[in-house]
Amino acid sequence: MSDLQDLAGNYLALWNETDPAARRRGVDALWAEDGGYTDPLVEARGRDAFDATLAAVQRDFPGMVFTLLGPVDAHHGIARFRWELGPRDGESLVVGFDVLVTDADGRISQVLGFLDRVPSA
Repeated sequence: MSDLQDLAGNYLALWNETDPAARRRGVDALWAEDGGYTDPLVEARGRDAFDATLAAVQRDFPGMVFTLLGPVDAHHGIARFRWELGPRDGESLVVGFDVLVTDADGRISQVLGFLDRVPSA
């Protein structure tokens, strides 16, 4: 369980990493080569597409940070956890939860994301 707790924390840290080279090193370390990411707004397959998704979210939400909300619930290489996105010292703008699946090497092979609260237009 603690490995998946750490993996979930490291995964969220990727969303907060603004240095493109450091972010890519993190993606390469954590993400399976053909890993998939799906949420209501985007579907990405592979490291390049996921890295581009991270860059786009950082561009669209400058200065915002992702924070883990509560414990990670995990078993059999699968983890689910809640997170929020907002200013460091302010109210969150977005709240959601992700389900993360690992491959046999312990890398992320799939993330399914759900958005519980999003800003209104």
